[in-house]
Amino acid sequence: MDHLAHWLRTSSFTVVFTGAGMSTESGLPDFRSQSGLWRGKDPMQLASTRAMMENREAFVEFYQMRIQGLLSCKPHTGHECLAEWERRGLVHGVITQNVDGFHQEAGSLAVAELHGSLAKIRCLACGTEYANTRYLEDQGTICACGGFLRPGVVLFGESLPQSQVDQAISWTEQADLFIVLGSSLTVSPANWFPQHAKERGAKLVIVNQEPTPLDAWADEVIQNERIGSVLQRVGRR
Repeated sequence: MDHLAHWLRTSSFTVVFTGAGMSTESGLPDFRSQSGLWRGKDPMQLASTRAMMENREAFVEFYQMRIQGLLSCKPHTGHECLAEWERRGLVHGVITQNVDGFHQEAGSLAVAELHGSLAKIRCLACGTEYANTRYLEDQGTICACGGFLRPGVVLFGESLPQSQVDQAISWTEQADLFIVLGSSLTVSPANWFPQHAKERGAKLVIVNQEPTPLDAWADEVIQNERIGSVLQRVGRR
């Protein structure tokens, strides 16, 4: 952690990449573990464009459950550390696979959400956005215009939002320090960003409970530690 603290202080452009492990520390389930959201379920039947059009009742129930879970949790110390580091000019961008909106809730402003956000829902017909709590109300899936309200996340069958991808690429190409927090780095394009940063000369730090395929590329690997605790301790150095 001394290395990470030194690199953070001396970096001219630091980018942080967060995955499901960042959210699980707030109490949210991941997707693919033994207790994850996909255990015993078919994602294509619940979280795809096809499900939204052809299996709407199950689709809505699934996202109502996810929103209820989201509202019962909050950002943790790690989110707060990153927001504070941004305010101090130590972090210049956060790229996240997560859809919980906790980075923004903690105070981070420079956030690229690769998979969209569950903090908002929007109308398929007119595009009007609402707070996610509307999904839990009676008739909460119907817009004022009569259109269907969908969560603001990327569904299976949809492309990642190009503006967010472009922002993530821009930050990655400027990074001289790239920190991965809580990502297995087994899913594309997640594993592309740290790889690309490293190829362009950035220091690469990976903080994750389990080994990742890019550990051999990393300048520092921290395992079996809670992200919030790691960032707190780095901040004190």
